Amino acid sequence: MLAYIKGKLEMKMTGYVVIDVGGLGYKIFMSEVGSEKLGNIGDLVKVHTYYRVREDDVSIYGFNTLEELKMFELLLGVSGVGARTALAMLETCSPSEFAMAVVTEDVKVLTEIPGIGPKSAKRIILELKDKIKKEQEVEAIKEEIDKKQKHENKLFDIAEIKEKVSEAIQALQVLGYNKKEIEKAIEKLDYKELSTEELIKKGLNLLNK
Repeated sequence: MLAYIKGKLEMKMTGYVVIDVGGLGYKIFMSEVGSEKLGNIGDLVKVHTYYRVREDDVSIYGFNTLEELKMFELLLGVSGVGARTALAMLETCSPSEFAMAVVTEDVKVLTEIPGIGPKSAKRIILELKDKIKKEQEVEAIKEEIDKKQKHENKLFDIAEIKEKVSEAIQALQVLGYNKKEIEKAIEKLDYKELSTEELIKKGLNLLNK
């Protein structure tokens, strides 16, 4: 199994790139957006990879970040979603936007993805939400927030903060992180001032350090 490939970027073609590693050229399928962000021809680049083996095909898919890779792997686990559709999703929305759409059951966001209709969007939401841990699994951090805010004697809407944190935690769970990792990251953030999406993005940054 290839975790990542690091080498010189030799070619950028429609739907894939070629990276030279020690004289071997690896053909790696990527989204157009991912390919654009990767770098210029001749640059030393690194891509996170998904190695897909089928009876009649062996392919490598590449991603700029671990979040994109996790999102791709999650989507492949949804019935009816293939590799091409999963890559198309990465063209349309970021991992944080995708996770928020699943948590908030925003069918409209998912139907903006080519090849995804209302039925497919609902199935994606249903299957991925089943993988999210139960509500009680985020209660511990909610209680911790209550204690912190009471201790600091700040007057603001605790219920609103709880809702933001709950959605952020669930979104990060959609992307494959576990409860303990998420709790440690969220506790370091200013959840009063940040929006749900900002909590997700900053949480991702902390989780990747």
